[in-house]
Amino acid sequence: MKPVILRDQATTPDGRPLTLHEHDGAFMIRVAGVELMSTRQHHSEERLAELACARLGTGAGRVLIGGLGLAFTLRAALRRLPPEASVVVAELVPAVVAWNRNPEYGLGADVLGDPRVEVVVADVADVMRQRPASFDAVILDVDNGAEGLTMAANDRLYGVKGLALARSALGPGGCLAVWSAAPDASFADRLRRVGFAVSEEKARTHVGGGGWVTLFVGRLP
Repeated sequence: MKPVILRDQATTPDGRPLTLHEHDGAFMIRVAGVELMSTRQHHSEERLAELACARLGTGAGRVLIGGLGLAFTLRAALRRLPPEASVVVAELVPAVVAWNRNPEYGLGADVLGDPRVEVVVADVADVMRQRPASFDAVILDVDNGAEGLTMAANDRLYGVKGLALARSALGPGGCLAVWSAAPDASFADRLRRVGFAVSEEKARTHVGGGGWVTLFVGRLP
């Protein structure tokens, strides 16, 4: 059996260990020993980007992605977007950006070098606050979805105030797409309360199998 190799480690802003591991050519990120994401399971992240970008129309497309992860959401968004589009990626942990940029790991170095991409090491909430009405789509793949796992502070993104902030970052007809580990009727209700028309889609974690997650899509008039 091939060993699991610890490639690097960092600390989340709330003090939990964040680690990058490799096993038999696959990479995974864990927080306090719990696997958060893996290169073996990324279908749902890709589907989230597809849903967010599906109705951007013929314009250039201005997209904000909260959470870089292993760059699968970003990669899928870029496949959908034209050459004149722009994508801002807000990642809170500098080490996650460094891991993706490291060519040795073969993660996201190529897409981070795409001229359409701007990487901001910051809280996505701060980026939304600083750039009102700046985006056609906001994609939140932060933590574990509607309830934070790695940081209690992530919960505030998914409350009424956080969702209202996301709405303020969108232009007319904008789209908010949110990855969630589980269904959450109260979260869908909160989306409606701040003015989104809501749809939900179940997605497999990887093509042909794996567990199910819920993708929420909120659209503005």
